[in-house]
Amino acid sequence: MTTGIAPDAAAHAPKDTEPPTGRTGSTDEQAAFGPLLRSLRLAASLTIEGLAEASGVSVRGIGDLERGRRAAPQRRTVAAIADGLGLGPADRDRLLAVARAGRTPVYSPAGIRAFPRGIDDFVGREAELDRLSLLADRAVARGAEADGGTAGTAVVVAVSGPPGTGKTTLALHGARRLAERFPDGQLLVDLRGTDDDPPDAAELTLGVLKALGVPDRDLAKAGAQDRPALYRRALAERRCLLVLDNARDEAQVRPLLPGAGATMVLVTSRRMLTGLDDVRRLPLGELSPEEAAAFLTALVGSDRAAADPVAVDDVTRRCGHLPLALRVAGNWLATRTGWTVRRLADRLAREERRLDALTAGDVRVTTAFDLSYRQLTPTAARLFRRLALVPGPDVRAPCAARLTGQELFDAEDTLEELVEAGLLGTDGDRYRPHDLLRLYARTRLTEEERAEDVEAARAAMYRWLLETAVVAGRWYEPGHGAPPASWQGTVDLSSAALAREWLQAEGANWLAALRAAAQAGEHATVVEVAESLHWFSDQWIFWGHWPEVFATAARSARALDDPLLEATQLNYHAWAVLLCEGRPRDSLPLSARALAAAERAEDPAQQAWAHQYQGWAYRLLGESEAALVHNRRAAELFGAAGDLLGSLQSMHTHALVLEGQNRTEEALVSYRRTLDHLTEVEDRVEPHAAAMTRLGLHSGLGCCYARLGRWQEAVDHLRTAVGICRSGGNTALESRQLTLLGDALLSAGRPAEARAAFDRCAGLGPDADPRRVALARERLARVDADPGTAAPPSPRP
Repeated sequence: MTTGIAPDAAAHAPKDTEPPTGRTGSTDEQAAFGPLLRSLRLAASLTIEGLAEASGVSVRGIGDLERGRRAAPQRRTVAAIADGLGLGPADRDRLLAVARAGRTPVYSPAGIRAFPRGIDDFVGREAELDRLSLLADRAVARGAEADGGTAGTAVVVAVSGPPGTGKTTLALHGARRLAERFPDGQLLVDLRGTDDDPPDAAELTLGVLKALGVPDRDLAKAGAQDRPALYRRALAERRCLLVLDNARDEAQVRPLLPGAGATMVLVTSRRMLTGLDDVRRLPLGELSPEEAAAFLTALVGSDRAAADPVAVDDVTRRCGHLPLALRVAGNWLATRTGWTVRRLADRLAREERRLDALTAGDVRVTTAFDLSYRQLTPTAARLFRRLALVPGPDVRAPCAARLTGQELFDAEDTLEELVEAGLLGTDGDRYRPHDLLRLYARTRLTEEERAEDVEAARAAMYRWLLETAVVAGRWYEPGHGAPPASWQGTVDLSSAALAREWLQAEGANWLAALRAAAQAGEHATVVEVAESLHWFSDQWIFWGHWPEVFATAARSARALDDPLLEATQLNYHAWAVLLCEGRPRDSLPLSARALAAAERAEDPAQQAWAHQYQGWAYRLLGESEAALVHNRRAAELFGAAGDLLGSLQSMHTHALVLEGQNRTEEALVSYRRTLDHLTEVEDRVEPHAAAMTRLGLHSGLGCCYARLGRWQEAVDHLRTAVGICRSGGNTALESRQLTLLGDALLSAGRPAEARAAFDRCAGLGPDADPRRVALARERLARVDADPGTAAPPSPRP
């Protein structure tokens, strides 16, 4: 066991004739305070109880001071005793001087100067250090309460985090900062929690007592049975900072935690030590990008880093902003002066070799990971390995359960074991390994499991993801809605909102599963998934992957030699390019191919949709005559096919074309006629589709009234459009309607209301239309600069 601030500063048991180590002052000086206090008390004709009442210091505290069982008290306690004794200036100064001498350390191998190397280049963690400082102040204040007779509980801080996050370094750097608050000593105890046979509590307690300078005779008198009480009393009498480094678990730590007093304890562990009570928790993750860059720069030199700041960012990102990985990378460059930072960045770019590259001498990032991995149960180790198969950055328990075949609750317990071990992070109900830990899990998976077992686990997860995506997407599909009663799922899809939330949260995962299905030739599955998500795509317009989804499905439909399926998916692809990516010109070849496939299939409905999307594209391109031609043809075909929703869409498009031609009064009539028709047939239209159509019509009416300067009517319709978006959770379309509403309010001379609309748009988050968010921020700046200025009209979708 190592006790003391560094491995080479372990304190040996002192002889009775030697000065105690880790304590304040010499034996003679401490002894001098007790007799002096007793003589002054007797001279004042006071009992210990009488002095306690007069000074506010406890009876026990005064008795321990007189018998030399406590270190000399702090100045405020001495001052209180002097006041209680009614001392004159000379005796008062004498008592304070003796107390001060007793607090002057003469020898302390556990002192701060013995800290190990490796903390001088510490960077960042200012918030954590500030929190430690506040907690240290609290520990000191509790010590003062104890001096005054009120028992204060020692402050214990549990510093936890994944391997390589710099827990020990933070604790030691914090101890250096806080040293002056704890003049009786700073001790580092290496608990060796990752060893196969870590020291037990009795061995650790004895080592701390020796480092604190407790005489051998007291240790012998207490014996093994009473040493825990002696340990707590020794710490209660001192102002110490105790660093318990690398704790294995709660059972190892509990006996080492003091009760009352001014001691502060920092416990570092890879585990979260959830079972410890009455502790302050300080979880550590990776550094921020700025902190990581500063750390690497400190290691390689500012000139070298400044020569290629992009390479510095690449190295820090590929190290996952993990302090241990950054230190290894920095040390590698520091010893290879001929290397540029870019050369190392390129070396780290290869994921399959990245962990091997993060080695400097005998220091390997994987060694830190190994220590945590080998402490896992076999079940947790298997799940940890297989989490490397998850294509996205994080996962929920139902998906993870498919990797191991566990029941849901068992999988949750296993995931929590990985969290407790510091190998997984959490965000709500999602679990995420650090990027380098994911790579490490992949190597363990390759080395420890058969390839056929790995592929079976991946296939089970992908199959579940796609099956669940179909059920969730059909909430928005006409003729489907809620999951069938026969569906037995492990995720809650009991509402459209929950289905949307699952599809968005698992987007990266089910998209990878869709790609894998296409590559494996599972074309019917690919088309089924894309078809089930078509109407949902309106809810998540700016995700960024809908063109890929529908293009993949169109290729699968072609492979199935089904022209109707191909026409349908090509139309969806045209829609995605047209609306999601705002590229109307590029959408035209896709809708033309859709039309040709629909004609081969002799399907009027898909022919109509192809014309609908062509008319939409030409309208956005300002070619209104071509738009009207395609729209009229779409209306004819929708009527022939009996497609009620399609007919409503063509009527809506006709109003949009009129509006685009500045035929505002005619457009108003067309919008009202379409809205009236929707009201008549709404019970025959799928609710989601009806809501989307109503949204577009109210938006069009609002814009037409705004063109005519009829502001209240414009605002009313645009507020209705915003409300429809909000009730349906459609952030993308809400952002568009909010800018239209804000401009109408601004032009109506209502800047406060306009500002509220723009402010909401600016804060909608990543699912909003980025162009509308930028426009909202520009409008906010305009309003703040000159509230009376009317805004130019927002661009129409």
